[in-house]
Amino acid sequence: MEWLTNMLRHDGKIFGVDWIVFWTAIGWLGNSVFFSRFVVQWYATEKRKQVVIPVLFWWLSLTGSLLLLLYALFYDKHHVIIFAYLFTWIPYTRNLIIHYRHKKAHTDCPSCGRNCPPQSNFCSNCGARLSPVTS
Repeated sequence: MEWLTNMLRHDGKIFGVDWIVFWTAIGWLGNSVFFSRFVVQWYATEKRKQVVIPVLFWWLSLTGSLLLLLYALFYDKHHVIIFAYLFTWIPYTRNLIIHYRHKKAHTDCPSCGRNCPPQSNFCSNCGARLSPVTS
């Protein structure tokens, strides 16, 4: 098993790439992904002309914060940065769970096929009565 370790990590390198370069790339990737959520949210808000937080925002938040946590844990090892990203995944994950549960609870209108919000009695598109959802 030592041969595998030597292949992966030899002379301070992983797969021939210097560890510093590897972790710097992870740190910049995390920062880029985390920053891109700003652009996504701004675009969605401008497009709809109202404040919107798309699901991609939460995925970018989760991915970026986990990359930055990895960077802080395994390379930077600074307790302030570790603490800054240690718990951020909790609300991001929770918001994704809420989003997908809500999306799954939508029903299709039997008349026009439009996707209607949960607990709707009538279709907002054609006005057809929606059958109640039984649990």
